[in-house]
Amino acid sequence: MAEVATFATSDQLLIVIDPAARRTDAESVRIAKDVLSAGAATKVCLPEGPEEFARVLARRGSRRPVLVGDDRALMRAVSLLHRQRELAGCVLSMVPVGGGLSLAGALGVPTGAVAAARAVLDGVVRRMDLLVDDSDGVVLGALRIPSLPPMREAPPVGATPVPSGSAHASWLRTCQSLVRTLVPVRPSREPLARVTRLGPARLRVEVDGVTLVDLDQPVEGVSVTPGASGLAEVVVRPVSVGAEASPLCARGRSVTVSGADFRYRADAVVAGPVRTRTWVVREGAWGLTLPVVG
Repeated sequence: MAEVATFATSDQLLIVIDPAARRTDAESVRIAKDVLSAGAATKVCLPEGPEEFARVLARRGSRRPVLVGDDRALMRAVSLLHRQRELAGCVLSMVPVGGGLSLAGALGVPTGAVAAARAVLDGVVRRMDLLVDDSDGVVLGALRIPSLPPMREAPPVGATPVPSGSAHASWLRTCQSLVRTLVPVRPSREPLARVTRLGPARLRVEVDGVTLVDLDQPVEGVSVTPGASGLAEVVVRPVSVGAEASPLCARGRSVTVSGADFRYRADAVVAGPVRTRTWVVREGAWGLTLPVVG
C-alpha cells in the first residue's frame, strides 16, 4: 500500500448514499452530508438498487465518488469500476455507515461519521493491491476457504426435528417403525435425506506455480490476503494429527486452488462451488482516501 504525497481534496464530490445506510443509521448519514457539504461542492445521489448504483457511478464525470454505506457498498463500487476498466483512474472515498464495517476498518477508514468525512476532505490517497480471479472477481481484504463441516444426515425435507433424548422422541420413533412395517414402501422422487460431505477439505494450493500443499494432505483452511509490493500472503492450516500442525506460509503473485468442489469467502461474499480458481495480485490497482498518518 503506497501513499500519494498530495492531498486528495476535490472541489466536487459525488455523495452516493447506499439505501441500507439510510435505513440503518439515518443520523450518521445526515452528519456525513453536513460535514462534506460544508467543506466541498457536493451532489447527493440516493440509488435504490444495484442497477441505479451502477448508473450513478458511471455518470460521475469529474466528481470524486464518496460512498456512504457499509463494506458491501465499497466492494460493489470497486467491482463495478474494475469491470469497466476505470478503477485505476478513479479514487474512492468512504464514510462507513451500516452493519458490516470490518473491511473498512481493516483498510484504515475511520468508523465515525465525522472523522471519516473529514478524512474524505483532508486525507491522502493510498494505492491498494487487489486480488483478481480468473472470473474477473475481486478481493479487497481477505480470501478464505473454510473447512467442510462434519458429515451428518439431515432430516427428510419437511420433517420436524425432535430432541433425541425426550420421551416423545422414543414414542415417535416407535410409531414410525410400526408405520413402516404396515405401509408398503413406494419409490420417492425426492431424496429422503441430504448428506453433507465429510470435512476437512483436500485441496491443492499452488503459489507462483509451486505446490504448497497437495491433495494428499487435508487442510482445515486456506487464507489469501493482498500483502505489499504486489505479493499475496498465503497461509494454509493443515489438519492436526496428534501435535498441533504448523501453518504453511508463502508469498507470491498468483495463487491457484484446486480439488473437489469448494466454496470460498471473498471479503464478505461467499462464492462457488468451483473446482479450480486462480487469483492474481494487481499491485496498486485502486486508490482509497485515508487519514493522514503522523
